[in-house]
Amino acid sequence: MDTIPSVDLSDFLSKDPVKKEQFVNDLGKAFEEIGFVALSGHFLSESLIESLYAEIKKFFALPQEVKDKYEIEGIGGQRGYTSFGKEHAKGRKVGDLKEFWHFGQYVQNNPTLLEEYPANVTVTELPDFNQVGKETYKMLEKTAQYVLRALALHLHLEETYFDEYIYNGNSILRPIHYPPITEEPKNAIRAAAHGDINLITLLMGAHGRGLQVMNHKGEWIDAIASKDQLMINVGDMLSRLSNNKLKSTIHQVVNPPRELWGSSRYSIPFFMHPIGEMSLNCLENCIDKEHPKLFTDITAGEFLNERLIELGLIKK
Repeated sequence: MDTIPSVDLSDFLSKDPVKKEQFVNDLGKAFEEIGFVALSGHFLSESLIESLYAEIKKFFALPQEVKDKYEIEGIGGQRGYTSFGKEHAKGRKVGDLKEFWHFGQYVQNNPTLLEEYPANVTVTELPDFNQVGKETYKMLEKTAQYVLRALALHLHLEETYFDEYIYNGNSILRPIHYPPITEEPKNAIRAAAHGDINLITLLMGAHGRGLQVMNHKGEWIDAIASKDQLMINVGDMLSRLSNNKLKSTIHQVVNPPRELWGSSRYSIPFFMHPIGEMSLNCLENCIDKEHPKLFTDITAGEFLNERLIELGLIKK
């Protein structure tokens, strides 16, 4: 597969069983073969997208000393600001050429999780920043819920299998700023080759070149969505659960050609995480003689903690 397939969520949401089944088949095939798909028909309005981009550009343009006060020690970057070069890909020591912000879950009806999850951080300088972020978070979470319902059907599970695990899940909305490159990078790129930790990732801002996906031949291909689409990919948690039936594909964000070094790049991924108690043990119906069990038993919370240590965001 040398291009990223496209699907339309409105087919799944329609009352037409043929369209719904076709969406499930097309989504499942794409996630089995390359792990990425471009999705239209989601719940984000054009005006909300424009508002979020306007707000995050204002935030990243704030003076560094203002941004630094929103970098909260001791929570592994789970909320608020993470400064330039702090995060690196698994297996690498060189920091990525980016800074970012994290919006987290808005917990409902669960005092235990309200206590467990770090609180969202309020940017006092920008009165609309946090509200626009919350609205975007909710619309992406809703979109992800229906994508996971389609994947549940593809995996021969109950359609609502994932619902109880993603309700109040530890999901993250991450606006990223890749600043202009001012000098020759020393072995660093905007985001080094990596797989995502979570169930699925929904990415805003894959409209220009930069994001690349490794296909099954080991070739890097450009992953470009049209303006009204989200790029969605499988994360390691879903890959484990499905015994690698659904592929968590390695991807990267490469540096632009030198003539474009002076421009910033923004992208906004939503990392759909379940609650920590969710079992990631390989589904029995994904294991057979041709597909022996590939992964040890683990919960989503344990797996997340392991990966955050590998990424250098928390200490052992």
